[in-house]
Amino acid sequence: MRARWSWAIAGVLLIVIGGLIAHLTQTSGGIRIQDVRFKGAKGNTMSALLYVPPGATAEKPAPGILAVHGYINSRETQDGFAIEFARRGYVVVALDQTGHGYSDPPAFANGFGGPDGLAYLRSLPFVDKANIGLEGHSMGGWTILAAAVAMPGDYKAMVLESSSTGAPFAADGTPSWPRNTALVFAQYEEFSTLMWGVDRAKDVTQSPKLWAMFGTTGAVEPGKVYGDIAQGTARVLYTPAITHPAEHISHEAIGYSLDWFAKTLQGGTPLPADNQIWFRKEIGTLIALIGFVVLLMGAFDVFIGMPAFSRLALPQPVDGPQPTATVDTTAGRWWTAFWLSALIPALTYYPAFALAGTFVKPSGYYPQGITNQVVVWALINALITLALMPFAPKRASRRSGIIVPSILIAIATAAIGYLALWLADLAFTIDFRFWIVALKLMSAKQWLMFLIYLPPFTVFFVIALHVLHRNFSRPGAGCLRLILTNALALSAGFIVLVGLQYGTLWLTGKLFNPLPDPGFVPLSTIVAIQFVPLLAAVGVLATHTWRRTGSSLPGALICALVVTWYVVAGTATQAVF
Repeated sequence: MRARWSWAIAGVLLIVIGGLIAHLTQTSGGIRIQDVRFKGAKGNTMSALLYVPPGATAEKPAPGILAVHGYINSRETQDGFAIEFARRGYVVVALDQTGHGYSDPPAFANGFGGPDGLAYLRSLPFVDKANIGLEGHSMGGWTILAAAVAMPGDYKAMVLESSSTGAPFAADGTPSWPRNTALVFAQYEEFSTLMWGVDRAKDVTQSPKLWAMFGTTGAVEPGKVYGDIAQGTARVLYTPAITHPAEHISHEAIGYSLDWFAKTLQGGTPLPADNQIWFRKEIGTLIALIGFVVLLMGAFDVFIGMPAFSRLALPQPVDGPQPTATVDTTAGRWWTAFWLSALIPALTYYPAFALAGTFVKPSGYYPQGITNQVVVWALINALITLALMPFAPKRASRRSGIIVPSILIAIATAAIGYLALWLADLAFTIDFRFWIVALKLMSAKQWLMFLIYLPPFTVFFVIALHVLHRNFSRPGAGCLRLILTNALALSAGFIVLVGLQYGTLWLTGKLFNPLPDPGFVPLSTIVAIQFVPLLAAVGVLATHTWRRTGSSLPGALICALVVTWYVVAGTATQAVF
């Protein structure tokens, strides 16, 4: 009995410990954090996290900052910035852009939600309306620029993180607009062509578009302040040696924004720019995310011991004495199967995403563009796996009567994980995340999308994990070895893909592009980063459930539920339905 509950208890402990670390970090010094909803100018519901430092009152208002994430992220992605701003006495509204997080769809609408966010920040009685800052990453930069266009006299300074003025979504920058602007643009930025019209991010100082905003006809000198803060014409460029998504989680990038607002806004609590504690929250939510996976394993163990699911349970542990399975374990066949399993999903990744981007546009039935691309990739790989299935080793025997119990135990296990996240949000105001890998609660609209996208993901996982276990899972194999084998068989191809892309970026200043569209690869490559931990976690869960049942089906259904939830709650909604 104790062994059956051990994984579940460990998962709960990790979630509680991680949640406490995260909560104590984001409320350090008496900061209050609230999950808020407010109405936009067009009646749309907007979502944000509101950080209120202890000294901010109606009698003594504090400076305020609107902080906005980039495309297919959410308000929590800017936690590092928001926590440090709040520690310095700024009221912070960390906004969900339209169509992201819990803000109403569609994405890109109403200036990405920027004017609504700034209006809400200025409506708070404890905010000093004369000292408002704007900070945005990537598309979040275009969000705050939209706010600056709509309300040109209602902010004092801004920080653009890996973003730009001008086409395609913002007004052109001039020496006097936007007001007092710092640009943080990484040396290994993936979107240098889109943002500033340069082939390599290291050459951004040579961008004529940047010159037009800085009022110069020569190379912009990083770290030098151009213009006049008092006149609202100040500009400065910072170029940390990081990538586009790394600016979310960079002490250096956050430090530059702290330094700029200290120079351009009045009020607040002076602290050195390198006095930062936000990373503790990342560690805390990472511990909670690991705890979530462990809890799923534990919940499955608890359920499998119940009479209702007794048909699924093996009569004895998989790693005990077992009959020999009819599995070909010769080295050549094994390695061939391993590298086919690992590399085919990575090799089909860009073509599948390009195909979906061209032919499977967001609609009322399939409203998320990135999710559509992932679905097309999944279905293509399901078909390839089906074609290769006759070459996989045959299983020793088949079991009947497990479909209904497998469905029920998968739902029950995923429900325990969802309950844990709901309680963590209630107690600690967190989701489960690290960097751009985040598991969030679903809104009512996202629950509907979950039901829409669940069938194709279920097809993929049922086929893919069935063949995975036929190839690599066998009775008598050691637990750790089996988990590592299956996790790597699923994720190694993406480890290679991401490693090659960022190695090329580091060496040449550019990602390599296997497709004709030059704007396609950067976003798809950043999305590919998430495939590594996600598919590794699938390997862990699938192996754990197979060792308890000898069947791939329960684990495949659990993974389908969790991955569909993960994708729809973290991807922008682009169609209204």
